[in-house]
This record gives sequence, C-alpha cells and structure tokens, in this order.
Amino acid sequence: MEQETIEIGAYEVSAFGEVGAAFSRLIKPVLHPQLSHFCRRLTNIDQSDINRARDFSRVVGAFQDWIDVDGEPYILAAWGTFDERQLRRDCALHRLDEAWLDPHINLKAQYRDLRGLPKKRGLASAVRHEGFEWSGEQHRALDDAANTVKVFRKLLDVWRY
Repeated sequence: MEQETIEIGAYEVSAFGEVGAAFSRLIKPVLHPQLSHFCRRLTNIDQSDINRARDFSRVVGAFQDWIDVDGEPYILAAWGTFDERQLRRDCALHRLDEAWLDPHINLKAQYRDLRGLPKKRGLASAVRHEGFEWSGEQHRALDDAANTVKVFRKLLDVWRY
C-alpha cells in the first residue's frame, strides 16, 4: 500500500539553540482515506481526527508559510531520510513544487558519524544515550520533533549544514 503523510510536526530552533514556535497538523490522506489498523495502533491517531483534517496541499501550504516567516533562511532537519522522501512523494502526488524541502539534513546519519557508531541509532535510543527521557508518544510528529530537538540542541555546534 502506498503511504501518505498523515501528520506534520516541527519546532523552530534558532542558531543559538533557542526553541521557538511549534507546528502540528494532521493531514487527510487521499489514496487511502481509511487508516489501517496498524497505523492507528502505531500513532494513536483516531480515524475521526483524520476525517476532520485538511488535505496535504493546504497543510503543506500552511507549513511553508510557517517556516518561511519574513523570508528568513531555514534548514529542515529530521531523524533519518523517511520523512523527506515521503514528503517528496506526496508533493509529486499532489503536483506541488518540492523546492521548499531544501536544504534538508539527516540527523540520524550525522549522529552515527559524530558519535563514531558502527550503525545508525534510532531516535529513542539516541535520546536515551544522550541522557534524556523520551517525552510524549513515539510516532507522533510533534512528540518525535520535540525529542529530536533535545538531541539537536545538545550537539548544536557540531552538526553539518
């Protein structure tokens, strides 16, 4: 089954590590509007909430407005490549320009290199190994973003942009 983005969650983090505003929206899928049992269990997102959500084009438009405040430069960062690849597929599906996804950095790959690990580490494991407790629910966009920010801020001066 072809997957679609059903949630976007992000935090603004300044060059000095200050955490600013948050963005969180559910997205109504078009190819498979009914969430699978697996997806509902994994994310704890109710079908009724998805039914009330806006479509990808509108949510991405709102997200683009949010990240492009006053035309200031931005960098998108995620733990791994899945989110970026999925957003690019969804942009293609909805015939939207994907240029807004650049620049985008993969923190998971960089973390492995920075810590000299033999293989990539999942976000929950990295959070734990950096001395933090996981907050919120795994696989919910804003909670995953909040936990990514913990690791990001700790290593703020060593990420490669």
